[in-house]
Amino acid sequence: MLFAVPDRVRDVRDAVHAFMTERVEPAEDVLNAGGDAARETIAGLQREAKDAGLWALGHPAELGGGGLPFLDYVYVNEVQGRSEWGQIALGTFTLQDSLMLHKYASPRWRDRYLAPMVAGELSPSFAMTEPAVAGSDPTGMETTAELDGDHWVVRGRKWFTTNAAAAAYTTVMCRTEPDAESPHRAFSMIIVPTDTPGYRIVRDTPVLGLGGGTGHGGHYEVAYEDVRVPADNLLGPRGHGFVIAQDRLGPGRIFHCMRWLGQAQRAFELMCARLDSRVAFGEPLAAKQLMQQHVFDSYTEIQAARMLTLQAAEQIDAGSQARVEIGAIKVVGAKMLHNVIDRAIQVHGAAGLTDDFPLSRMYRHAREARIYDGPDEVHVQSTARRILKAMR
Repeated sequence: MLFAVPDRVRDVRDAVHAFMTERVEPAEDVLNAGGDAARETIAGLQREAKDAGLWALGHPAELGGGGLPFLDYVYVNEVQGRSEWGQIALGTFTLQDSLMLHKYASPRWRDRYLAPMVAGELSPSFAMTEPAVAGSDPTGMETTAELDGDHWVVRGRKWFTTNAAAAAYTTVMCRTEPDAESPHRAFSMIIVPTDTPGYRIVRDTPVLGLGGGTGHGGHYEVAYEDVRVPADNLLGPRGHGFVIAQDRLGPGRIFHCMRWLGQAQRAFELMCARLDSRVAFGEPLAAKQLMQQHVFDSYTEIQAARMLTLQAAEQIDAGSQARVEIGAIKVVGAKMLHNVIDRAIQVHGAAGLTDDFPLSRMYRHAREARIYDGPDEVHVQSTARRILKAMR
C-alpha cells in the first residue's frame, strides 16, 4: 500500500484541491443560506467544474464520467470532502446511486436516469431508515411492497431520505418476501419516481439545526400511501435488497471516510493557523504546551485514520468485502473527525462557536457520522465478532 498520493493521480488531485479552496469554500456562506442565490452559485460551480475537466471524476467513463479507477478516486475524494458542497459542485453526489442503477436496474430505468444523473441534470434519493424501527436492526423494517398484477404497491413510511425534495426518484428498501427463511432475504429495492401518486413528503427533518439549503440535501420523512409502480422497477432479483445494499455501502463507507479526512484536514489547518496568529499572555497560542497536545493528537489521529481507510480501499479494490476493515474505519474515522473539529473549536475559543468560521457547521455534521450508515456500537460489535471468529 502506498501511503503517499500516487504520481498518476497527483495532478488531478491538486486541481480538485485548488477548485475546493479557491472556488467552493469561499462560496459556502451563500450556499448554506439557500435560496435563489445558492442555486445560481452551485450551478455556476458545476459549469466551472465541467469546463475544467473535473466533473464526475469517479463515475465510469461509459456513463459519461471521468472514469477514475476506484483507488485513484479515493485520493481525490479526500480533498473533495473539505466542504459538504464538494460532491454537488463536482458531480459525484450521485456516484453510489449511478453505480447501483447501472448494475441492477432494468434497461428502461438505466436509459431514463443514468445519463442525466451523471450529467447532473437530475438527482436520486435512497430510502431505508424508518421512524418507528431501530435503524441498528434494519431487518425490522415495516415498509412493504406487494405485487398486484404487473405493479408493486408500496406502503409505509421512511425518514432521513436525503435529497427527496429535489430527487427524480427514490430507491426504496421494502419487505417483499414475508415468508423468507432468512430476514436478510425478505427485502427488495424498488425504484419509485417522486411524482408517483401516493408519494408524499411529510417534512424536512431538522438535524442539529441544519436544513436542506438549496434543495440539495435535506433529510425528509416520506409517506408511501398505496404507491403503484411497474413490476420492472425492481432492482435486481426479489429478496436481494440487502445484497445490493452491501454492494452499495462498502465503497460508500470508503467515500465517507475519505471525505471525513478532508474535513478533518481542513479543521486541522484552521487550528494551526489560529495557534500561530492568536496571542495570549504575551506569546502565540502555539507556544503553549496544552495547545501543542491538540496538534499532536489531531495529526496522529488523522494519519492513523487515513492509513486504515486506504487499507480498506485496497481490500475493496481487490474484490474483498473487507467487512472488518470497513467496520473499523467507520468507527475510527467518525471519532477522529469529531475529535479534530472539537479541538479546532477549542483553540478558536468563543469564535469557534460562531458562523464566522466553518467549524460550527462542520462539528454538527461530524456528530451525524457516528450514527448514519450504522451506529458505532453495531460496527464495534460486528467487527469484534468477526475478528474473534478469525482468531479461533
